[in-house]
Amino acid sequence: MAARLVITISAADVGARITTRRRVPGGFSDVVGTLESWDGGVLRIRRRDGTVAEISEESLVAGRVVPAAPPRPGRP
Repeated sequence: MAARLVITISAADVGARITTRRRVPGGFSDVVGTLESWDGGVLRIRRRDGTVAEISEESLVAGRVVPAAPPRPGRP
């Protein structure tokens, strides 16, 4: 059974936690984090570790809003 790749995110989702899949040389790469901006065809996503990924809108093959990350064990 083949996976269905759908993009259901838009600039209206700025501030939401999202997951994306994009084309990269040799395959695909995923980024999960908070969508900080979507301007000029570029998405800026802040990952849990604080780094920011910039993704070209043209490279997206899938994206959706996801629930908040569960708390990590041993952390308040």
